[in-house]
Amino acid sequence: MEHHAEAANQANRAHQFHALHAHEGTALVLPNVWDAVSARLMQRCGAQAIATTSGGVSWAHGYADGGALPIAAYLATVREIVRVVQLPLSVDLEDGYSDDAAVVAANVAEFIAAGAVGINIEDGAAAPELLMAKIVAIREKSAAMGLDLFINIRTDVYLRGLVEKDKLAAETIRRAEFYKRAGADGLFVPGLADLEVLRSIAEVVGMPVNVMAVPGLASVQQLAAHGARRVSAGTALMQAVLASTVKLANDMLVDGSVEGMFAGSLGYGEVNALFP
Repeated sequence: MEHHAEAANQANRAHQFHALHAHEGTALVLPNVWDAVSARLMQRCGAQAIATTSGGVSWAHGYADGGALPIAAYLATVREIVRVVQLPLSVDLEDGYSDDAAVVAANVAEFIAAGAVGINIEDGAAAPELLMAKIVAIREKSAAMGLDLFINIRTDVYLRGLVEKDKLAAETIRRAEFYKRAGADGLFVPGLADLEVLRSIAEVVGMPVNVMAVPGLASVQQLAAHGARRVSAGTALMQAVLASTVKLANDMLVDGSVEGMFAGSLGYGEVNALFP
């Protein structure tokens, strides 16, 4: 009975997550997390859903970003997050950790079993046909598990400059057509910041478009007005936290001052109370 109740709850969270992408003129904001306490804080801050950053989770475990993090460690983090938040959770799975579509689908199944209702998966420099095969396999596996998984496809056309600058938008749209046909639910275009180009892509791809925080990016409200349905932080939030940590540690190690740690910090009791 408990298993059936949890499956129903997960299915409801998946439905909720899909619905959060469906409102024209507004964008789902995802300040990406890397562990249980960052996830719990984002829920307290009013986030409507939780999304991991693979880079952040990798760094938190002592691994470089880019496929080095053991899946077992990542799954443990996802379970810890699901234990302390009640929001829909999307997991950034890089390239799915294999070139074999069946292996990728099996990996995704493990994250679904851990509580995820959405994923990010990327194409990198590979031909779109490889990711299409992965999408098809993931969709079949998640459907067999009874979950309407939200499959958000990260295309690295802008991030990696895969084609000449004047062809970036057209190549993004071309790849989006492949991915939508294979069963994708959303299109993530990190590196895209131009509002008019965003509008032109969002108008034709037929999927919610996700953009990532970069220096100088327009406000969430402006992005939403130009067609973005999702705005995420990527690793930027964790990088900012790490920079603050370095500054405060240097204050103590180099200058001998501890006062900075107490200026505006969360109280011990306040943090402890996040986990009743």
